[in-house]
Amino acid sequence: MSQMTFAQSNDELEIKEVIDVFFEGLHAGDTLKIKETVGGKVIMQSVNNSGLKSVIFSDFLKNIASINPETTKIKEKIISLNIKSDGVMANAWAPYEFYINSEFSHCGINSFQLIKIEGNWKIIYIIDTRRKDNCN
Repeated sequence: MSQMTFAQSNDELEIKEVIDVFFEGLHAGDTLKIKETVGGKVIMQSVNNSGLKSVIFSDFLKNIASINPETTKIKEKIISLNIKSDGVMANAWAPYEFYINSEFSHCGINSFQLIKIEGNWKIIYIIDTRRKDNCN
């Protein structure tokens, strides 16, 4: 009886690392760490039942920097990560739960678009959904 195993590709591991560093920066309020993970002009959007909302990346960073880590802890828990890549382009689909001071805030899906720039994976587009129910 033979058993097949599938190892993650180097690209998948590198993409996962970029996304991990993005969230490490988010949780620590470290905007420089977040900036390390992105390339060029990052597009950020959020969609819910009210429609599509664009977020200016520099405003996102200002909001993160304004959070006082002594009084407010944010945690975005990634439930799973599904990465697809083709050459120098990749997508990562990541269901998540978001907590503020250990209290559930909302859930949804993050979709990251990445490209390989000079041998390094960089996030160029993030879109997410946000909801308070149907989080299973």
